[in-house]
Amino acid sequence: MSAVETNPSLFVKSFPVGPISCNCTILGDPVSKRAIVVDPGGDAGLILETLKKNDFSVIQIIHTHAHLDHFLASGEMKKVTGAPLAVHQADKFLWENLESQCKRFGIPYNPVPAPDHWLEHEEELEINQFRGKAVHTPGHTPGSMSFSFEEQKLLIAGDTLFQGSIGRTDLPGGDFQTIAESIKNQLYTLDEDTHVITGHGPPTTIGNEMRYNPFVQL
Repeated sequence: MSAVETNPSLFVKSFPVGPISCNCTILGDPVSKRAIVVDPGGDAGLILETLKKNDFSVIQIIHTHAHLDHFLASGEMKKVTGAPLAVHQADKFLWENLESQCKRFGIPYNPVPAPDHWLEHEEELEINQFRGKAVHTPGHTPGSMSFSFEEQKLLIAGDTLFQGSIGRTDLPGGDFQTIAESIKNQLYTLDEDTHVITGHGPPTTIGNEMRYNPFVQL
């Protein structure tokens, strides 16, 4: 488990969860004790324990996309916290087929309720005084989203951008040209010092990927 501190006033904690080690991230305001959970891909107990330890109340559970490893614990998280679930509507077909996704990868199936809210491009994300936005970055899936907090120079990229790599485009709804355009037009326009929390594996920065990512360069 690793903590990421990009701004001492914003609680940011990212750690791998679930059978495919998806990076789940908690973003919290230490004053109001309100928090957003991103991609609870498993290990609900661990996520809930981290929230309880820091006395956070969850106001929203958001997803970078609807592959099973990014929302396996969403149902349990919603049941315990009462927080609404949100994803982009273009990934509705994936969300509704969680059972078949689980069967394909041999992972136990636990039903998850329908999303409460469809995220939109440039929709504001609010955690008390902190403001971010949801950015539609399709390509890995049609509804892939990234979550940008520009003042904190923080980006949660999901499976769109990795350290030295990009998300798979060979799964249903994936497209290489689309993900390349998303990265160039939406992510590489951010400050080069922006800290990137990826969907899996280690973090990176926008500047590092602009210069060295072999799949997408300007």
